[in-house]
Amino acid sequence: MYQTNYVRASSIDGAVAKLDDEAKLLAGGMTLLPTMKQRLASPETLIDLADCGLAGIEDLGDALKIGAMTRHVDVETSEIVAKSIPALAVLAAKIGDRQVRNRGTIGGSIANNDPSACYPSAALALDATIHTNSRDIAADDFFVGMFETALEENEIIIAISFSKPTAAAYAKFPNPASRYAMVGVFVAKGDSVSVAVTGAGEDGVFRHAGLEAALTSSFSPESVEPVTVSGDEMISDMHAASDYRAHLVKEMTRRAVAACG
Repeated sequence: MYQTNYVRASSIDGAVAKLDDEAKLLAGGMTLLPTMKQRLASPETLIDLADCGLAGIEDLGDALKIGAMTRHVDVETSEIVAKSIPALAVLAAKIGDRQVRNRGTIGGSIANNDPSACYPSAALALDATIHTNSRDIAADDFFVGMFETALEENEIIIAISFSKPTAAAYAKFPNPASRYAMVGVFVAKGDSVSVAVTGAGEDGVFRHAGLEAALTSSFSPESVEPVTVSGDEMISDMHAASDYRAHLVKEMTRRAVAACG
């Protein structure tokens, strides 16, 4: 590591006041700190959001609102989440290992938009709204590309609201070492069906229109089979080739639909 100034903000306004081009916000640090260790990021200042009062889970009736600093373990074990959107609790339980779940936060995961992170798929599939200190952003507009979001300078995620589906499930094929998603698929059923894929796309998380159309017409694992999933815009790396990831997209979708019951 190298010399970095550490600031512990006590409010959102205080954090915003300290933000500049050379500063980074620190939530759980599960993405930022490893990036700094690899010299891929070198902020002069880290602004810790731990004391800004951003943790908590609230049932809003037709939606579930989760504070940005809520840890994965708290989503995993929450009775409110288990009752409202149990698929979110399952997703949280599949993230990393116990140490990661005890430190990592939902806001940090969504803000970094890592192409293999789990939560972005839930945000897309559940028609989430990302609340910041200045506006509300629909998930469809929030995820711009790999490691890119619609967040502007001096904008901080406050909370995320997830619409409640009639049924939902998350199926993940994890890297055996990191537990990141080589492919993860979140399926949500309401008036129509949403299928959001993480870990596979070159531009990060995305929805698959073909799978959504097939499952909206007939919600069954068998409906996935005739759908074509191309590997042309899939990630190809040392862990899996693009065509294998395309195969996994269909298989994880099939498993998620089956898990919806």
